[in-house]
Amino acid sequence: MSLPPDLLPALKRYYGYGSFRPGQLEIITAILQRRDLLAILPTGAGKSLCFQLPALLQPGLSVVVSPLIALMQDQVEGLQRNGIPAACLNSSLGAEESRRIQGEILEGRVKLLYCAPERLLSDTFLPFLDEVQRQIGLSGFVIDEAHCVSEWGHDFRPEYRQLERLRRRYTGVPCLAFTATATERVRQDIAGQLCLQQPFTYVASFNRPNLYFEVRPKQSDSYRDLLTLLRRSEGASIVYCLSRKRVDETTARLRQDGIAAVAYHAGLSDSTRSENQRRFIRDDAPVIVATVAFGMGIDKPDVRQVIHYDLPRSIEGYYQESGRAGRDGEASRCLLFYSLSDLKTVDWMIAQKVDPQTGEPLEAEQRVARQQLRQVIDYAEGTVCRRTIQLSYFGESFGGDCGNCDNCLSPQPQVDRTVDAQKFLSCVARCRERFGATHIIDVLRGSQKQRIRELGHDRLSTWGIGRDRSVDEWRLICRSLLHQGLLEETTDGYPVLRLNATSWAVMKGQQIVKVALPHQPQLSSTSSQLQQEQLFEQLRRLRKQLADDQGVPPYQIFADRSLREMCQRLPRTLDAFGAIAGVGRQKLLQYGDTFLAVIQRYCEEHGLEEEPESLGSLPTPRAGGRRRGPGQTHLQTLQLFREGCEPEEIARVRDLRLTTVCDHLAQLIEDGSLTEIDRLIAPEDLARIAVALEQCGGFSLKPAYEALAQRYSYETLKLARAWWQRQQPPV
Repeated sequence: MSLPPDLLPALKRYYGYGSFRPGQLEIITAILQRRDLLAILPTGAGKSLCFQLPALLQPGLSVVVSPLIALMQDQVEGLQRNGIPAACLNSSLGAEESRRIQGEILEGRVKLLYCAPERLLSDTFLPFLDEVQRQIGLSGFVIDEAHCVSEWGHDFRPEYRQLERLRRRYTGVPCLAFTATATERVRQDIAGQLCLQQPFTYVASFNRPNLYFEVRPKQSDSYRDLLTLLRRSEGASIVYCLSRKRVDETTARLRQDGIAAVAYHAGLSDSTRSENQRRFIRDDAPVIVATVAFGMGIDKPDVRQVIHYDLPRSIEGYYQESGRAGRDGEASRCLLFYSLSDLKTVDWMIAQKVDPQTGEPLEAEQRVARQQLRQVIDYAEGTVCRRTIQLSYFGESFGGDCGNCDNCLSPQPQVDRTVDAQKFLSCVARCRERFGATHIIDVLRGSQKQRIRELGHDRLSTWGIGRDRSVDEWRLICRSLLHQGLLEETTDGYPVLRLNATSWAVMKGQQIVKVALPHQPQLSSTSSQLQQEQLFEQLRRLRKQLADDQGVPPYQIFADRSLREMCQRLPRTLDAFGAIAGVGRQKLLQYGDTFLAVIQRYCEEHGLEEEPESLGSLPTPRAGGRRRGPGQTHLQTLQLFREGCEPEEIARVRDLRLTTVCDHLAQLIEDGSLTEIDRLIAPEDLARIAVALEQCGGFSLKPAYEALAQRYSYETLKLARAWWQRQQPPV
């Protein structure tokens, strides 16, 4: 069909544009042809115009399904200001106002009606739509934020699943699904759930070249980084937090420091949320601190930075939330503060995915959510171009070196890991592409786990050929293979590794594999580095004085490594000092009080009231620690562990029972001598166990063992408990 002659004049009249953005004309053409539609357009690509403009040019009413009241009101107010006859019906309106709007609809004075799915499908509202169909006609049902339909999407809403009832009731009315983010699986689910009939599908590039992406480790002084970023920003900023409590705490702290910040989360009243959003949109408050409940469809183009102060729950969610920056095409920043300690909060949220009627866990949804969380960790720890990781998640290839992310602007050295990649891929093949990364790494490192033996994988040719690499090194290689498209992973909640054509090219020696080394830990501020150097010099002078008095070389007092660790951990007690690497029982007794006096005086002079969680440092023992420094037998276990041995191997080498080795490791974890907990327990499992421990009191293991359906061994629970207890605040 030919396009209406008034299409471009209407574009100019209502929106002020003289031409369409890429993809808009194709989508609008399909809508005017009354076809079903599935359009994936990233934030800032002009998604709303694609369904609003055709609604103005067609007879009848377009009904827009929207998930949030604030979203509806924001869009309707913007349309009305542009002279577009739009309205919304939601729970915030009184009966009289609702009747007035319904009357205007039946008179043909409204072209776009926004409403929530619950209201749209109610027994009282559907008869009204029937009357609309009879009197003026329905031009289409627009499903905005259509990813909410899919359980594989980042913001699944069960009520969206009922929208297919519209197709059965209004068979001739087109259904138009729009969203900013959707993987191939989500797209298929949307089309199936909405019963789309031969839809016109448009998938735009997900690349937003104007956005700078960066990941920073979250430390004890990260709030100062946040404060500096907000003070230096030339435009509006969104700060996302995981919980309502964190939102309120961060907002209050920013206000105390002179930042005009407002809060937004579901625990606030509707009026407060609306007022805070209004102040943010109108630049009365340049900063909004929010949970992910804020932002869907927000029409504020000049957000200059989006900061995730806590870990996001999925790559898809992170992409959409960070994508609220720079909708005007101007350069903007997207920063993620990353800490594994956030896993506990995210896992608790995942555990809340239960059937509202029975209270039983929705295991499929929880499984998918936990895999999505693992993908976020892979993104945060990734060493390749951030865009490559993001876009590959959506099935879009990208050549890397975007020139606008931290990994591309500060690239780490790359090393040839072709042989290791061949080992890893061969092991995936030998295991018949039926297992995830953890199992493959166990086989490569020659694990004696019962599961390995039961499957006969200790007899595979790849068993034990990777003992020379640590678990972390193999995980880095696995991530690199996935990010470079040399390996694939299923996305149905069971993260099974699968080979592809390029995998075999690597194994045949037809393609080399280079892996970027992880960023070396650095302190977040120059002042912190300077302070550490000042203390280091003081401790060196003390060491030299003691060495001269005793007539021995300084390194025989303490090695530089030990002094560095003292500077990082700032021990305040003999127990904490005894946990420093290189401090044995004799040196603790001989030098402990002397070195502690210098450290204590330094902390008082610089106002350091808390021990910093410096990057690269070991976790600091709790003040007044319950245990002394590790004994010699514990240190032998620690040495073997740091050489790459698993607990079973340590038990075999030292001729000890496995339970004894686990006791050693638990004490080392609690003392702060051992920090590589993720080598012993996967992060998602650790977070899950931590939630159970907290619910069960944290000390007796049996209640947690039962609460977790006997899924984990007592040895695993013991190690997790040591880590969990170390996270608790001092008593």
